[in-house]
Amino acid sequence: MSPAHDERDRIHAAMDRILNGTPQNSNGALTIVALAQEAGVPRNALTQRHLDLKNEFYAKVKERGQPTDVEVRLRKQIVKLKELRATDQAELAELRDDREALVRVVNQLTLENRQLRHQLTAPDSIVRVLPTQPRPPAR
Repeated sequence: MSPAHDERDRIHAAMDRILNGTPQNSNGALTIVALAQEAGVPRNALTQRHLDLKNEFYAKVKERGQPTDVEVRLRKQIVKLKELRATDQAELAELRDDREALVRVVNQLTLENRQLRHQLTAPDSIVRVLPTQPRPPAR
């Protein structure tokens, strides 16, 4: 499909509307997607046919000193991810502490079990085996 003869003019006009804060056909975001929507052209018109206009748009956005909407969104996402990472690290530290405590308990119980088994086999043992409750049948 060939580009419309006035495509560059429509892109320039859309660029001016977005940068002036008066979009008519888009949400006014400082993105190529919004620029294409505002100009009524496919996005690939800016990413493939009119790279100079795409670069011009981003240069004008940068001149304004304001971060693009994509940058703002990514920065928010970075903050969220850092918070999640900190939460995960705290949980991991807690789990490591729990693991160490459980290993100590298992070692202690193994030692006590070994001692009880030894006492059970001794001829003068005071340890008696208690009857166990029958297990329910397996399903």
